[in-house]
Amino acid sequence: MKKINFTFLFILFIASAVFSQEKQVKNIILMIPDGCSLATISSARWYQWYNNPDKPSLNIDPYICGTVLTFSSNAPIGDSAPTTSCYMTGVPSRAGYVSTYPVSDKNNDIYPMDSTKAYQPLMTLLEAAKIVKNMATGLVFTCEFPHATPADCASHSYNRGKYEWIAPQMAHNNIDVVIGGGAAFIDQEIKDYLAQEGYGVFINDIKNFNTYSGKKMWSIFSSKDMSYDLDRNPAEQPSLAEMTEKAIEKLSSGNNGFFLMVEGSKIDWAAHANDPIAMITETLAFDKACGKALDFAKKDGNTLVLILSDHGNSGISIGSNRCSNYSKLSKDELFKNVSQYKVTATGLIDILHKTEPSEIKSVFKKYANIDLSEGDLSSILQCEDYTKSALSNDERMKGSKINKVVSKILNENTCFGFTTGGHTGEEVLLAAYHPKGKEPRGLVRNFEINHYMCEALGLEGQLENLTNEYFAKHSSVFEDYKYSITKTKGNIPVLEVKNKKNKLLITPNTNIITLNNKPVKLNSVIIYVDKNDIFYLPKELKKMIE
Repeated sequence: MKKINFTFLFILFIASAVFSQEKQVKNIILMIPDGCSLATISSARWYQWYNNPDKPSLNIDPYICGTVLTFSSNAPIGDSAPTTSCYMTGVPSRAGYVSTYPVSDKNNDIYPMDSTKAYQPLMTLLEAAKIVKNMATGLVFTCEFPHATPADCASHSYNRGKYEWIAPQMAHNNIDVVIGGGAAFIDQEIKDYLAQEGYGVFINDIKNFNTYSGKKMWSIFSSKDMSYDLDRNPAEQPSLAEMTEKAIEKLSSGNNGFFLMVEGSKIDWAAHANDPIAMITETLAFDKACGKALDFAKKDGNTLVLILSDHGNSGISIGSNRCSNYSKLSKDELFKNVSQYKVTATGLIDILHKTEPSEIKSVFKKYANIDLSEGDLSSILQCEDYTKSALSNDERMKGSKINKVVSKILNENTCFGFTTGGHTGEEVLLAAYHPKGKEPRGLVRNFEINHYMCEALGLEGQLENLTNEYFAKHSSVFEDYKYSITKTKGNIPVLEVKNKKNKLLITPNTNIITLNNKPVKLNSVIIYVDKNDIFYLPKELKKMIE
């Protein structure tokens, strides 16, 4: 029998522990350019270099270290909900799922999924950082706050469109700093809760965004998504770089470290619209935000910055067979025309809706330097949704939409190509700064990104246990007690649990429960899934009813 060398094993254990500790940092800033393909980044870099010859490189360029293979649980092409969900939880999930375990699709699952865990809310890295390490947390974005990527960090749903579930969860998850769009989704209950918890809540208030001295803040601009950077009015909305800098300023004032997610949300939206100038300028706005994060990290010396997209979009290419001899075109021939666009397609459409038909040609000349043809003018006038057209409904082209027509006109004046208006499945950018040079390298899978961040915060291997502890099924937690689920007039489920003289009332999408008619605040949110009629809640609630 071979003798075991315990001394060697001990040395290996110590070396492994030291190596793991070297990876650890105090803060993480996760930067996500949503729906940003590698070709989008290339287009932005060339555009910047063409227009600023002294700036051939992006802020992220020195930190590019690999690519990420990103996918849904049962499909190579993912949407933002399951892809960022995997970054946050370490578990691949289905299209539309927000930090929720997927239903098994046995014949198509890329990795085997456990069918008994379907619809299980999954503890996110942000939630774990807050609960376990008492870290400050923040979200910055340019979409509305319950949208997929920010929602993935601090809420749970099998349906990304259920904003009525997601929005209150995000508010009740006690994120320290939230900056972005979505004022329409802040109802009175959310306002009251945030005020009670000591937040500064500012709606379309750039003055207080700039001057507020408190640490906890929700600063929300626009009813839904914020403006594209190229169309943005700086007197009304801050840039993504300014929002990032403000969030870092607030979060870094504490002693326990922070986790911040920053999303360049509308790169994805621009890609869906096949709008190259919007894609390029949104990517450059994101790169400026990355510059702010990287500058802080290098000065701080204890901050990891991770920059990676969640999926590709649009199949954009620099060059299109629509252009004769396109592979031999010069920088000027490829980037001059797009560089003359002063607004995005969305911005141009907004102007057209305020423009009389007789002025449409002059608008295209002023904002895009395009001499509009009679055929293109006719196409705009025939759009069903062009508000200024003098044509009757019968004279318009059924199904023709102004966003499609305007994007087509703008694209035909460039040599960018697009294969789709949807998501694509190629690997995406990975860039990173680690103060001790422990960046991930090469091709990394999406769930490995989560493992890497967990190690960096000293949370490796803990998310599954935290999921089991904080999102246990009510039928298991209260199996020894009498309980029932009823629906209110507003169809809100209420779980009632009784034991002797004690009574718990539990509603979903909040961290507030009622014990014997008195409110009790938890440090996690309660989730209800109607698919299986299950409340997911902390195991510790059992002690309250004993």
